[in-house]
Order: sequence, then structure tokens, then C-alpha cells
Amino acid sequence: MDGSRIKHGRPAGQLDIVASFEEHQSYQLFRCQNFDMSRIRSLKPNVTREQAIRHFSEGMVNRAAGAIRGPVRSLAELYIPYRLFQVKIRSGGREQNQTFALDAVRGVLDLYQFPAFTSDSDLLVIDTRNVLTAGLDPSQAEERLIGKVRRMIFTRGFFRVRDLKIEALPVPGEICVPYWVCFRGSRDRAHLAVLDGVRRRPEGAKVRRLIEEWLHSEAAPSMAPDPPEFQVLS
Repeated sequence: MDGSRIKHGRPAGQLDIVASFEEHQSYQLFRCQNFDMSRIRSLKPNVTREQAIRHFSEGMVNRAAGAIRGPVRSLAELYIPYRLFQVKIRSGGREQNQTFALDAVRGVLDLYQFPAFTSDSDLLVIDTRNVLTAGLDPSQAEERLIGKVRRMIFTRGFFRVRDLKIEALPVPGEICVPYWVCFRGSRDRAHLAVLDGVRRRPEGAKVRRLIEEWLHSEAAPSMAPDPPEFQVLS
């Protein structure tokens, strides 16, 4: 698994998910018709392709996963869009101003928190097919973000909560977060594992489920009537 696997002139680290399946005849789970290139703004990754390969291939846990679920078949960089909000928190006469980001797909992932507003110099402009579709209504996004911030305050106890008020001001545009997606499998089944490319942490079932749903939603209707089952790696 090295740079020679990257095709069609993509930047280093960009391997088209659809093409990655097509490279392995027994892993053609999805044949997609509508994977057009999208231009996105993305946070700069803190994990290189080589580091992601080591994360998914080294150590006893990965050896056990390989024995149970099959070898690593491909690795792809995938992007999830987020919406930024400048949030003002008031409680007991005290005030905090913070910047949070909520996933724009369904608003179910953990919040991203930024120490300060992210400027264009902190971002990359990328053309890619591997980006999930933003489907969350702006009003729903604001409501869900405020709810998540409220729960976070009560859970973490930022300060003694009294007369809590939360205001969220949306920041125009979307910012994508890069993730590394590892595909394992043998015969007719595939499993995926996900690594956050910015926070350098493995992701759980929520992120895997979004990716699985996206792959299924983009699959061509002309697929075989009984395609192999797609399973997420737990």
C-alpha cells in the first residue's frame, strides 16, 4: 500500500473511494454514477497518508482485526462538511465566547471546538469526490448546536450554571474536516474503520454510520439486486 496506488493525478493522500473498490474485483460493493468533483474548504490534516497506514496496520489490535475481518484492502481520505458558529455563553454574570462547528450532514457528531475563528490561511481548497453531502437545515443546525453546547456545559461544569443563555451566530460557508477511512475485507464483505485526520483519534459508530449511509445513497440503482452486505467495523 503506497503512493503508486494513487491514480488520475490526485494530490498525495487522495484516493478515490469508488476507484479503490474497483481495484479489487471482489470488493465492487458500490458502483456510483454521480460522484462528481466538488471544490471544498478543508482544515489542514495533521495525519499523513503514511501515518494513517501505520495506524491501521501496526500493532496487536490491527493484527487481530486482520485475522478476524480480513486484510487492509484500501485507504481513502474522506471529508465531512461542518458549519461554524460563534457562540456566546452567559451564566451567573459571566460570559464566554467560543467557536464551535457542527457536522452539516445530520448534526449528530461531536462538536468541533476552535480556540479562535478559523481564517482562510488555516484552510486548504481541494477538489474531491470523497465528501459527504450536507443535508442539515440551517435552523436545525443552530438548534442542535445550542442543545449540544448546553449539554456540554452541564456535563463539564464550565462554571456554576445560573440563568444560562446561549446565543449562536452562524458563520457563512462550510468547512470540511478530513478523515482517513480504512477498508478491510475478505470475499464478499467489507468493514471500515475511521481516523480523524485533524484530532488524530479513532472515530466510533456515529462517523462510520454516516459514511456507510453516504456510500449506499450514492450507489448506482443499476447494481445487482442482491449486492454483498456492507458492514461497519466495530
